[in-house]
Amino acid sequence: MSSETSARSAPSAPPRRRSPFARREADSGPRARFSQLLPYLLEHRAVLSVVVVLSVLGAAASLAQPLLVSQVITLVGKGEPLNGIVWGLVALVVVSALISGYQHYLLQRTGEGVVLSSRRKLVARLLRLPISEFDTRRTGDLVSRVGSDTTLLRAVLTQGLVEAIGGALTFIGALIAMLIIDPVLLGLTVLVVAVSIVVVTLLSGRIRVASQKAQTKVGDLAAAVERAISSVRTIRAANATEREIAAVDDDATGAWRMGIRVAKISALVVPVAGIAMQVSFLVVLGVGGFRVASGAITVANLVAFILFLFMMILPLGQAFGAITAVNSALGALGRIQEILDLPTEDQHDREIAPLALTVGVANEGLAPGAPAIEFVDVEFAYPSTAGEPAPQDRPAPTDTEAIAFEALGGVDVVAEAEAAAGLGSDAPEASPGGVLHGVSFSVPRGKRTALVGPSGAGKSTILALIERFYDPEAGQVRFGGMDVRTLDRVALRSNIGYVEQDAPVLAGSLRDNLRLATPDATDQECIDVLHAVNLTEVLERSDLGLDAPVGEDGIMLSGGERQRLAIARALLAAPPVLLLDESTSSLDGRNEQLMREAIDAVAEDRTMLVIAHRLSTVVDSDQIVVLDHGRVVGVGTHSELVASTPLYRDLAKHQLLV
Repeated sequence: MSSETSARSAPSAPPRRRSPFARREADSGPRARFSQLLPYLLEHRAVLSVVVVLSVLGAAASLAQPLLVSQVITLVGKGEPLNGIVWGLVALVVVSALISGYQHYLLQRTGEGVVLSSRRKLVARLLRLPISEFDTRRTGDLVSRVGSDTTLLRAVLTQGLVEAIGGALTFIGALIAMLIIDPVLLGLTVLVVAVSIVVVTLLSGRIRVASQKAQTKVGDLAAAVERAISSVRTIRAANATEREIAAVDDDATGAWRMGIRVAKISALVVPVAGIAMQVSFLVVLGVGGFRVASGAITVANLVAFILFLFMMILPLGQAFGAITAVNSALGALGRIQEILDLPTEDQHDREIAPLALTVGVANEGLAPGAPAIEFVDVEFAYPSTAGEPAPQDRPAPTDTEAIAFEALGGVDVVAEAEAAAGLGSDAPEASPGGVLHGVSFSVPRGKRTALVGPSGAGKSTILALIERFYDPEAGQVRFGGMDVRTLDRVALRSNIGYVEQDAPVLAGSLRDNLRLATPDATDQECIDVLHAVNLTEVLERSDLGLDAPVGEDGIMLSGGERQRLAIARALLAAPPVLLLDESTSSLDGRNEQLMREAIDAVAEDRTMLVIAHRLSTVVDSDQIVVLDHGRVVGVGTHSELVASTPLYRDLAKHQLLV
């Protein structure tokens, strides 16, 4: 059954999921629940259990001190010897201090562990997200989530959450002791404390919202700085330095304003505990003095009550600090959780194809006689996010058959093609229509096929679909006769060498770049491939050889050298299939010829799919596919297309090839 027939007979596909980009820009942003924070804490439950035990011991040592002080006062009043009570009191103070110090160390250590764990999870999820997510999100904001937002999680532990457990025990113990000593004084104290608790509760929600907005502003600032630094040469050349400084300053000011807002709200919370203590102390001192004078309680009991009062108020302050820290952390955790909740690139692959196959060597193929690559009625678009339904409005497929339909003939179940921008010059900023319209062609095994056509025709998009950076909305992309969505992604990509249009170079050394896809390659193999692409001069430029740094984005190399290094990386991997997107566009005539010779040397018995604007580089291809506005308008050799395809003939005339 054809994919078109399947599309008519299958159940209607669910509406496309709205891009998270719109949610990120919302004013309040995502908010995390405390339950989402617990897994980070439970990862360290062994250490936290020790901390809790220490908290109990510390609370017991603290609660025993007022009782001993009361005994000392009573004995002194009666003129009786103190015996070992004073030494016992000193021992309790020392033990309490030691417990507090060790507990602080454990909490700091655990806090760092929570930050490390959150960063590992976030980075692991970030690098596995669909390419479409990176199309709609700013790099600086994502970096801010890894750096700034995760740091706030440390405050949950280091600023009182676990300490509040011991504080709660001290609070309850002090409350019971105060009840035994004088219920009247306790009633007055509880009244003052209750008012402070109500105030803090009312402010805590505002702290969470303000903290989340502050972190969003920090993310905006990081994105602005990343943009300015990555484009600093262009900005300088355009005399736009002052304007960029002003733009970054605006974002910095916005982050400052939100930080001030958090500080103002926190400033209302912090004094509450102090005010509660002062008012409670004055009430207890005044009323307690009157009750001592009336004989209702003794001086020793009043002193003990006041000491217990301080012990009750101190953990109350810790609790208020914990509320502030937790709400700030939850604001940051909301931004972290937003990323962690996004599906990974391959999250639904097993639902799409439960028996996903591992690709064999492309030249051997999965289906005897099938082309290496084949497009069958492929439809694809980079959709706009406007007017799309919210995620909760998207109905889930009811069975595996519906999911399989969506993957193989309808709308992709994971909506991997929901980016607002695409790849290279083929990607519209927010195209409401399709980039590819019913594209069909095949790439024979062991042959060289070229894709030509004007900018925006869909050439780079075709390579992106082969690599499964996106999935088609309809039709099939086949590799060795099998739909790529039924194949294991890792195995698929290990059989493909891909050189992108702008030839990115990673910060690091020559060796780091060359061994990106082949970490086990020897130094000699790296040197040989550099010679093959005429990068001997770069290799000999530094005494460091393969360890020579290339700079951020390969800035220490020329444009042509960066492009040749990217090609060398693909050639070193020697995959069965090579995808080259404008691989010689930055090269001069001499280096272009050397590059073609190097590619020809490794192209024997390999399948090649090449994008080129300069037809002179592909006229000798076994097959040329001509694209225009997302449609195939001609397939054949150079001479055949000159005779049969007007667009190709015009391109050839303009380049003096006919």
